[in-house]
Amino acid sequence: MNLILASGSASRRSILQNAGLVFEVDPADVDEGALKHEFRGDAAALALHLAEAKALAVSNRRPGLVLGADQVLAFDGKVFDKAKSVEEAAQRLAMLRGATHWLQGGVALAEGGEIVWRHQSTCRMVVRNFSDEFLKDYVEQAGDILTKGVGAYAFEGLGAQLFERVEGDYFAVLGLPLLPVLSELRARGAAPS
Repeated sequence: MNLILASGSASRRSILQNAGLVFEVDPADVDEGALKHEFRGDAAALALHLAEAKALAVSNRRPGLVLGADQVLAFDGKVFDKAKSVEEAAQRLAMLRGATHWLQGGVALAEGGEIVWRHQSTCRMVVRNFSDEFLKDYVEQAGDILTKGVGAYAFEGLGAQLFERVEGDYFAVLGLPLLPVLSELRARGAAPS
């Protein structure tokens, strides 16, 4: 079965490649800003709504099984998008210092223009009270933090040092809850069983 990732995320692509899956990449062309503006619901439902929209956008134009995913950061009653600049990312990390936030993730599979499976993940992220010097060094050493997802943390590397504790799926923190996805792909014949 033809598997298509409806995302340009390097992290999601790497997760699937490292799991040995064969797939194509076809980023969805959806207006996330409009979808978020129109949506009424909590952060978890929003992440799932965005994942479904991405999967459907690609599924409506291509045959195969389409995987859409999204992630939002919820903190202090607000939902945050990816930072648009390194300065904004650094400010966000400083804001999260010493506090707890949640990564809400959504993943969906679409086929023939219909959602055939969905999954929602929640990760509780407890950020340690790091120093300004650590933050400055992190921003300089972690690489392009704007490509590190909504949290701007390279969790699989140096960014792990930002945290005191994390509760949830490691892969979900990176942007794609791999184990539930693999289970569903196996059930559909799209991954080795």
